[in-house]
Amino acid sequence: MPNTARWAATITLTATAVCGPLTGSALAATPSPNSLYAPSSLVLTMGHGELKADTAPERAVTLTCAPTASGTHPAAASACAELQASGGDFNTLPGRTEAMCTREYDPVVVTVDGVWQGKRVSYERTFSNECVKRAHGSTVFTF
Repeated sequence: MPNTARWAATITLTATAVCGPLTGSALAATPSPNSLYAPSSLVLTMGHGELKADTAPERAVTLTCAPTASGTHPAAASACAELQASGGDFNTLPGRTEAMCTREYDPVVVTVDGVWQGKRVSYERTFSNECVKRAHGSTVFTF
């Protein structure tokens, strides 16, 4: 067998051995998008203190809003609806006007990290006490 034919056979066999598994059912196992919705998945934490860097999280919940509301958040559907209404802006979440809170200073820091409609988000806010935290964003920060 001439050298050219030998090289061609070697290359063909090597290509078949290496690329063969990439055809058929192996291609079907390639991850594909599960939905047409941009991902919205968040982790919310809460702890007593003034800054995230100095505070150990005391509670943490997950919140997934697309394609359906889920997670460990106790009111995932309501929290997702509030976030949708505010366009994902945690600073514009509606507060409860009927909340009556004391002026006690026992700071609580809330953090949100994750992805909202395909964009990375990171949010930190310190509330003067638990009551003020619950009053801001009536459902989102109530966990």
